[in-house]
Amino acid sequence: MPITTIALDADDTLWQNEQFFRLTEQRFADLLKDYTDAPDLNARLIASVTRNLSFYGFGMKGFALSMVETALDITDHRVPGTVIAEILAAGRELLSYPIETLPYVDQALDRLQQTHRLILITKGDVFDQERKIAASGLADYFAAVEIVADKNKATYARIFARHTDGPDRTVMVGNSLRSDILPALEAGSFAIYVPHDLTWSYEHADEPADEPRYRKIAHLGELAGAIASLERAE
Repeated sequence: MPITTIALDADDTLWQNEQFFRLTEQRFADLLKDYTDAPDLNARLIASVTRNLSFYGFGMKGFALSMVETALDITDHRVPGTVIAEILAAGRELLSYPIETLPYVDQALDRLQQTHRLILITKGDVFDQERKIAASGLADYFAAVEIVADKNKATYARIFARHTDGPDRTVMVGNSLRSDILPALEAGSFAIYVPHDLTWSYEHADEPADEPRYRKIAHLGELAGAIASLERAE
């Protein structure tokens, strides 16, 4: 049966996102350089962010709170309140960076919306994700938008049941093996991996190289061809 629905991730699949977190990490290090010489500052921050996912979820709010927690912990609470204020300001700046769509996004969506139902599945803070979707100018391409707390097999099964003709007629497209590819395959769909150079280490996983319902492409300009390849294989 043909694929009728294409589900796409948003951050670092349709537009740049991780690069702004990397800039904020550098700002965080600069703010603390007079208060700590810890060589593993960035690793401590990422460990805090990862540990706090179950409390704050994904997105800039959890990242900002984790920066504050790390600053207090690594300086034994000696960091001045003025620096904490600047750290929080750096976190807020994540809400003001421009939305930069990745190469081939508009062309791919414009072509594929003529032949498929497109839906957007993104995780993170609802306010931030809604802002980015609106600023991207891409919202009109999608028949449905789902903003979720996390992406797992159950999440995809629910969304596929609600918005598609079934997982066996749906393909999930994204830059995260851990969040976009593996759980979507577990839910019964096809999956196409579009690597991004700056994907957060939390999202790394082993590729399902022997899975016939899986493809890997260099950019979204190759998406239509990958979908055709999956359909031929079926």
